[in-house]
Amino acid sequence: MNNLFALLSTALLLTSASTVFAASSADLTVKGLITPSACTPGLSSNVIDYGKVSAKDLKQDSYTFLGESLLQMTLTCDAPTLLALQGVDNRGNAYDSYNAYGLGLVSGKKLGGYTLAFRNATNNGAAISLLESGDNGRTWTENYLGDVLPISFLASFGDRSTGNWAPTPVQNVTSELNVQTLISPTAGMDLTNEIPILGSATLQVRYL
Repeated sequence: MNNLFALLSTALLLTSASTVFAASSADLTVKGLITPSACTPGLSSNVIDYGKVSAKDLKQDSYTFLGESLLQMTLTCDAPTLLALQGVDNRGNAYDSYNAYGLGLVSGKKLGGYTLAFRNATNNGAAISLLESGDNGRTWTENYLGDVLPISFLASFGDRSTGNWAPTPVQNVTSELNVQTLISPTAGMDLTNEIPILGSATLQVRYL
């Protein structure tokens, strides 16, 4: 009798437990929107080459400015499209999490970084304001005078015709892309061998 009671008690406990487990769940919604228009970005050059830089010309206790390059960026869309641009550091070692993309590591230290800034944008030949968003597109502000675009920000093109700065549909955008490159203070870096200066970034189009 005691054994039978124990078996029945165990069966009831297992039944109760399975009911509790079955009630614990998490829902997942997968959603999106397929847009009929597509936009293609392009750059006047995909490579900025500083050539060979002598280690003796690099500063040990401050940054060394390698120079700036001005590229032409284009965005061509099938139809007027709401969009944003976001930079991705392909090396995965962004110089800082805010402004600069990475150039690689030397002796465990970050070799340096480079920044991106859009300037003088037009859409279909007419001037258009450069916008930036630091909260994934929830709010937008004007990017004054081609300020550096932080890595974590979105860039777009628009106006404040509704009272607040917001992206507007664009179709044929041209913009200058200013790239500035810095080498970190070299103290503690082993520069006895040739070190590649190698940065890689992708400009991704995000449809809004």
